[in-house]
Amino acid sequence: MGYSAVYMRMVKQFTYKIYRKPKNKHLHRLVNLHALLYNHCIALHKRYYRLTGRHLNQYVLMRHITQLKLREGFEWIGELGSQSAQDVIQRIERGYALFFKENKRGNKRIRPPTFRPVRKYRSFTLKQTGWKLMAGNIIQIDGRRHKFALSRPMAGQIKTVTIKRDAVGDFWVCFACEVETKSTLATTGNTGGMDFGLKTFLTLDTGAQIQSPQCFKANSAAVARANRNLSRKQAGSKSRSKARKALARVHRRVAWQRDDWQWKTARQLASTYDVLWIEDLNLDGMKRLWGRKVSDLAFYSFTQKLGYLMAANGKVLYKRDRFFASSKTHFACGYVNDGLTLADREWVCPQCGETVQRDVNAALMLKHGRARPWGGDGVRRAVPATIVEAQESPSL
Repeated sequence: MGYSAVYMRMVKQFTYKIYRKPKNKHLHRLVNLHALLYNHCIALHKRYYRLTGRHLNQYVLMRHITQLKLREGFEWIGELGSQSAQDVIQRIERGYALFFKENKRGNKRIRPPTFRPVRKYRSFTLKQTGWKLMAGNIIQIDGRRHKFALSRPMAGQIKTVTIKRDAVGDFWVCFACEVETKSTLATTGNTGGMDFGLKTFLTLDTGAQIQSPQCFKANSAAVARANRNLSRKQAGSKSRSKARKALARVHRRVAWQRDDWQWKTARQLASTYDVLWIEDLNLDGMKRLWGRKVSDLAFYSFTQKLGYLMAANGKVLYKRDRFFASSKTHFACGYVNDGLTLADREWVCPQCGETVQRDVNAALMLKHGRARPWGGDGVRRAVPATIVEAQESPSL
């Protein structure tokens, strides 16, 4: 085990909660105005496509919005910062770019940006202007000063400031800072393979297992109670608004618990291994089959956290192709069990007679990328644990 510091420049986000004050109503108004601008731009996109059959250029739209705020009835656009208004247009452009890209690849599940309810619009972003960081933990936005909870020190050069409103109605200020980071985890020289599962969250090639706390399932009684309380309230009443926020508060607690566990688990793995191999899962198909449990396990968000920690410390997380037969192929001799089903957690290999633990075998196959060669004479010819990188296994 050794330690070799790796330096890199990256954008890191520091998020702090803004204290609840009566002046926060102005932040509500700003978020709502950005939502109105967003919906107006969506309407212009749809109208332009209906008339011309072409996509509306974002720079043409920016110039139009600049002129539009001088017209009667659109003075409210002038209350928004020019850069935050441009950011709304750029968000829509990124959504259309993703839609065109996926549509070209044949993915019809990604839809173009569409209208959003004002109440559910979440944030706006300020760049060079429109904000000022005062001494201590005070930020000035639109001429008003807001105090936030400085829970940890900020570092680096601030690039953007985003004001977020969650479903509970609380406000958060997010500073995107460019920082020079130094790896904090020592190198170990270890390479590992991990197999995701529904019953066991992670199975390592060593046979170790990591169980998920299933935070939503653990809080399901509180969620059900909050839902029943909400369903009894009259639509449009203040009590219904309070009940809706109470339900959102429960869901927020579930998300925080899951994030906390995932970060701790990811850091433990990043501290143990220098190279990790996982499988590229078809999460959409898994959700259609097993629904809420897949969302509760949150494989994708865990992979994102693990990939970030590995990269930040000079380590690598690889993905095997999802069609790689990691479960059906016996690692010891290479026999392929085409009749394997999800119910089979153990099976006896007819070629070498060994009892195969399904998840451990899959983790070994993911780690090595191939089975150990076996001549059929009963003698296994071991191969060093070298990395065999699949062509469709990009680093995160």
